[in-house]
Amino acid sequence: MESMLNKLKSTVTKVTADVTSAVMGNPVTREFDVGRHVASGGNGLAWKIFNGTKKSTKQEVAVFVFDKKLIDKYQKFEKDQIIDSLKRGVQQLTRLRHPRLLTVQHPLEESRDCLAFCTEPVCASLANVLGNWENLPSTVSPDIKDYKLYDVETKYGLLQVSEGLSFLHSSVKMVHGNLTPENIILNKTGAWKIMGFDFCIPSTNPSEQEPKFPCKEWDPNLPSLCLPNPEYLAPEYILSVSCETASDMYSLGAVFYAVFNKGKPIFEVNKQDIYKSFSRQLDQLSRLGSSSLQNIPEEVREHVKLLLNVTPTVRPDADQMTKIPFFDDVGAVTLQYFDSLFQRDNLQKSQFFKGLPKVLPKLPKRVIVQRILPCLTSEFVNPDMVPFVLPNVLLIAEECTKEEYVKLILPELGPVFKQQEPIQASNMILLIFLQKMDLLLTKTPADEIKNSVLPMVYRALEAPSIQIQELCLNIIPTFANLIDYPSMKNSLIPRIKNACLQTSSLAVRVNSLVCLGKILEYLDKWFVLDDILPFLQQIPSKEPAVLMGILGIYKCTFTHKKLGITKEQLAGKVLPHLIPLSIENNLNFNQFNSFISVIKEMLHRLEVEHKTKLEQLHIMQEQQKSLDITNQMNTSEETKLPNAGSQIDKVFNNIGTDLLTGSGSDSKENGVQNTQKRASLTLEEKQKLAKEQEQAQKLKSQQPLKPQAHTPVVPVKQTKDLTETLMDNMSSLTSLSINTPQISASTSFSSVPSMGMGMVFSTPVDNTKRNLTNGLTANMGFQTPPFSLPASANQHLFSGPGTPGAGQMTLGTPSSLPNLHTRRPSAGMSQQTPHRPTDMSALDSLFGPQKPKVSMNQLSQQKPNQWLNQFVPPQGSPGTGSSVMGTQLNMVGQPAFGLQGNPFFNPQNFAQPSNMTSSSSASNDLKDLFG
Repeated sequence: MESMLNKLKSTVTKVTADVTSAVMGNPVTREFDVGRHVASGGNGLAWKIFNGTKKSTKQEVAVFVFDKKLIDKYQKFEKDQIIDSLKRGVQQLTRLRHPRLLTVQHPLEESRDCLAFCTEPVCASLANVLGNWENLPSTVSPDIKDYKLYDVETKYGLLQVSEGLSFLHSSVKMVHGNLTPENIILNKTGAWKIMGFDFCIPSTNPSEQEPKFPCKEWDPNLPSLCLPNPEYLAPEYILSVSCETASDMYSLGAVFYAVFNKGKPIFEVNKQDIYKSFSRQLDQLSRLGSSSLQNIPEEVREHVKLLLNVTPTVRPDADQMTKIPFFDDVGAVTLQYFDSLFQRDNLQKSQFFKGLPKVLPKLPKRVIVQRILPCLTSEFVNPDMVPFVLPNVLLIAEECTKEEYVKLILPELGPVFKQQEPIQASNMILLIFLQKMDLLLTKTPADEIKNSVLPMVYRALEAPSIQIQELCLNIIPTFANLIDYPSMKNSLIPRIKNACLQTSSLAVRVNSLVCLGKILEYLDKWFVLDDILPFLQQIPSKEPAVLMGILGIYKCTFTHKKLGITKEQLAGKVLPHLIPLSIENNLNFNQFNSFISVIKEMLHRLEVEHKTKLEQLHIMQEQQKSLDITNQMNTSEETKLPNAGSQIDKVFNNIGTDLLTGSGSDSKENGVQNTQKRASLTLEEKQKLAKEQEQAQKLKSQQPLKPQAHTPVVPVKQTKDLTETLMDNMSSLTSLSINTPQISASTSFSSVPSMGMGMVFSTPVDNTKRNLTNGLTANMGFQTPPFSLPASANQHLFSGPGTPGAGQMTLGTPSSLPNLHTRRPSAGMSQQTPHRPTDMSALDSLFGPQKPKVSMNQLSQQKPNQWLNQFVPPQGSPGTGSSVMGTQLNMVGQPAFGLQGNPFFNPQNFAQPSNMTSSSSASNDLKDLFG
């Protein structure tokens, strides 16, 4: 099997090579390039038909080639007869010019190996289409193998043949003599053309007389190529050796029969006994019934029967056949009109083209593409006819594939895209293209869209016709998804904006806004925010339709998931624009409600987004504050905690000496210098440091206090009475110990800011006084620090002239204690400022001999709660931060209040007792005491 296929392949290759070499030696190849073998035709299908192109113009042609090797079996004189017959047919065809005859492009050329001539492009012969594939390539082309004749093609093809015979019989006075399917050629557009004039018989009489056609007697000894096909010959050719125009009509009837019977002739003829066959045929024709013609359509069956009549005079002539009702088919008439289109004027053409869209859907696609489309595109050269032809061309384009559109239609539309004259026709062309824009953008390649289609759209937007602008704006959204983004951004959108701003037509302005609103989804967010929305504020008119268009664009942008408007633009641009528009007097109730609804939505989103942002910022700030406090505490612990115990001991062991001698000032100065080295201080801190340095310098210049010896003195009754009275009344103070913050009493007024220490009191006392002190400490939460002041300091604080024995603790008048407390802030002893030694001269002047002693009655009149309250500093006093109430001892690990736990950082947590007296009573007491 494989060997057979290889043999067949080699044979086909050899034949093709032989034919090619034979053609290459023919003079036709000087002007034409020979292509693929596509068909065969002529008498006995002897002519091979090739595709070809003219070298100079690239015009498509068909090259007919007769290879002389086909007649190698004949003798020389027979060869000559065959060659002469073929030449005569081609030469006669070349001289005749008619739309129904095959058009010769180049006359016959003979070479040693072949005969060749060129014609109009050819698809196949009718015999090939009907299934006779003789002299075709071994692999038949699908164009022929799958070719199917539609009814409209058959009707119009037979009509064309009839018209061709009418031309020959009436105008040329010629009988064809061999009308067969082999001699009917289907050109590229599907038109049926007559060829094969090898046996034509011209009239011998002058044209004004009755034509007379001499006939030759059938010679069976001649080669078959020198004789016509007997299966399509009229009986009179053989039986009476006569012919006339009616003889061709018999051949037409036989062709009718073959077309409707898949190429089978009505009678088969035995060429060996031709006379007997025709005698039998004559008898059958005389008894021809409807059963023999059943495959022929009923409306033409009787006419075919007449054509096949034995008597020539009964047969209809060619002109009569063209007028039978069978050819009155709308498709056939349409195709016939196209063939005669060149004879019509513009008015007739325009009327025909207007009605054509109703006919096109009734015709097969191949017929439309092959026959009608070329006729339509040929009219594009007539500018006045383009508006009438173009809708039909685009209607055909809808049924074509993209490949067919690009190959057959788009090249013809190129000049139409650019046509601008005459103006009226140009405007109509724009309207038609705009209505079919989706078709153009779908099937046109991208580069051609950019170069041809979109420039036409831009021209429509800039057209002076309001109708064209409106239509363009209405249609653009339907194909916006097919436009590339750079073209839309840089070319289309600017023209839409210009049309909106520059037009005097309200409809164009409104349609511009509607168009923009519909194509927003094809734009990116920032282009809309930066280009489209600012453009809305430039629109000058305030008509309700325009305002609603503006509102629509804002709303679409605001609500679209991909777009959206930022809250900054909402607050700064959009709402300031929309709110004034909402109160325009032209708006009706519903339109106003639409504005207000959108404005409320925008305000709500603005509120939600900004509130969310502020909440998040607040949370972040609080977290940052907590983090900073934690870092400061960690830093303080890292720097101070390891040496806390030693530092506290050092401070408390040396604080008295430092206070009196000022020996700590050097270390403080060094500390200040170190602090200045470590960090940059603010102006206020520098001012405080400068004051401290001045105070320290003053203390250095003072003489240190020396302790003085005191002889014990018997206590006076007044002091004893005071002590006893205090001891009797101390029990009333116990109730305050629960609600009173813990404080520490000390004879020192220095504060240790870094340790959170306040004012403390400590001095050795006798048993009685110790009991009193312990009672106060238990009730008031006093703590005794591990240090004591020198005796001289104690003496200055709690004794004066006439004081009972040294070293014994005697409380002064209660009214003097507030003065002690209120003098402390003036010394600059805040938590942020280093302490300095306290000036004792104020105490000397307060308790000096010039002041009267406190009587028992005065002391008894002071209420315990009132007296105790003097230790609580007023709210907002400068000393609060370093008050004795702050018991924060984090450095030594003792429990203490933090910033939140310290009640002095929350003064509102304290409620004064109901029996607390006002500050005016304290002033009155002072007046009573000191006059």
